[in-house]
Amino acid sequence: MTAHGRGDGDPWVRHLLDAARTRLHTDIAFLSEFTPDAQVVTAVVGDTAALPVQPGTRIPLGDTYCLRVLAGELPPVVTAARRDPRTRDLPVTAGLGIGCYVGAPVRTASGDRTVGMLCCVGQEENATLDADSARFVEFLAELVGQHLGSVPPADDAAVAGPGAVELTCVFQPVVDLRTEEVVGYEALSRFPAGEPARVFADAARAGRGVELELLALRTALAAAGGRPRDVPVAVNLSPEALTTRAVLDEVLAAADRRVGVEVTEHRRVDDYPALLTARRELRRAGIPVAVDDAGAGYASLQHVLRLEPEVIKLDAALVTGLHRDPAKQALISAMQAFASDVGAHVVAEGVEVEEEHRALVERGVGSGQGWLFGRPAPFRAG
Repeated sequence: MTAHGRGDGDPWVRHLLDAARTRLHTDIAFLSEFTPDAQVVTAVVGDTAALPVQPGTRIPLGDTYCLRVLAGELPPVVTAARRDPRTRDLPVTAGLGIGCYVGAPVRTASGDRTVGMLCCVGQEENATLDADSARFVEFLAELVGQHLGSVPPADDAAVAGPGAVELTCVFQPVVDLRTEEVVGYEALSRFPAGEPARVFADAARAGRGVELELLALRTALAAAGGRPRDVPVAVNLSPEALTTRAVLDEVLAAADRRVGVEVTEHRRVDDYPALLTARRELRRAGIPVAVDDAGAGYASLQHVLRLEPEVIKLDAALVTGLHRDPAKQALISAMQAFASDVGAHVVAEGVEVEEEHRALVERGVGSGQGWLFGRPAPFRAG
């Protein structure tokens, strides 16, 4: 980070700040960095009229809550700042009108140095803030630190320019295997913090997987508006996310934008009634459902049988080397026959060579995606 607001124009950082503010019900959330004598705000979202914090706001280090949190003199959660004896007499409490606070350190991607803080602040006291609130902010602060650590230093002009916006969603084309015409796209998350599978797994282990999926969904829906023509876009959601009301409502609200849902899960789903309820809502809204990674294991086949999807996506492992493997050929032929019987459409993933392409066509598979047809990439204007 730099003292001139790195992060303020970064949509990924602002997404995370907004997630923190919304989850904790505070007036603002902000990112800051430490200089030798001050804590400097670099990005902020929320009601800055209620709390006078803007990019560039400087708080003397001796007055900050954050330095006290790092020193262990103050807990990361303060529910009643104007009554707490540790904070009530600090000039910043009255100066900013702080009623409640949650803060977590932002460290370098290697984790060896603290460079700033992610803070959520409200005007009013908030007794609902607790250790769970602190863990949530800590998780987002870790993502911010890894993200900013992956972005090379830039001057103010570069940060403000269009080339500085770092994309977090890419789209891979799905093609008609006979004509190679693009018939859809799959939205795929890309995190500067690391490999997407690892980032999502880390979030799930921290109990924040659904929140991260919701952020990824919103990012994908926003980016999908730039598609070159009006073809369907599919977003990936786990059963846990799909059965969360906020996530399902977000998808339903996009029903008129040709959005589909790919259900991805490699573990057994215990609450199938909730998943089937969500499936019925999607069907009523005209939103197609695909089962991802079919053939990869128990979970995906269960989804095929119970969700009655419009689309069955063959796992890439079944497609790789298909032309040399009679067992894979027989299995894909069987999956295609099953799909035809139940009125579903088959999409083959991971098509990388022309021989695989031809073998799929020979077995009646209608659509495919893979590096042979196009790598994941952002939509480009124009």
